[in-house]
Amino acid sequence: MQTNRLLAAVTIGAFTLLAIALPTDLISNPVFTRQVAAPGWAWPVAIASAVLVAVLIALPKPTSCRPPTRVGVVGGALTYLAVGCPTCNQIVMLAVGTTGALAWFAPLQPVLAALGIVVLAAAITHRAVLLRRAALPAVR
Repeated sequence: MQTNRLLAAVTIGAFTLLAIALPTDLISNPVFTRQVAAPGWAWPVAIASAVLVAVLIALPKPTSCRPPTRVGVVGGALTYLAVGCPTCNQIVMLAVGTTGALAWFAPLQPVLAALGIVVLAAAITHRAVLLRRAALPAVR
């Protein structure tokens, strides 16, 4: 693996973790606060998402991957929504209110977390399959 690709993967993985953990207040900071405590699974999900994003970045993009996929962004966004405070999400609050956020959205968050991890793992698997196909000699 190229050093530049590895450095980019580690950097983007760390950025992903910070992009998830800072605004969701998993990492305490003076800018963002939570009204509802983070669940115990929030940190493992955030770390797993960052690692999977780093692996996705570390894999070279095959030439057959046209148009460029945005699946990694979708997986990261699902993880972000999953670990965020249910009453801090303005879209959820406008749609269903505080009671709905706690009664409807909060129980849905573990599902979003699992879905985000599955989407990222599927993107890695898809890229690995494309790379393997590209490495195989063409059969005529």
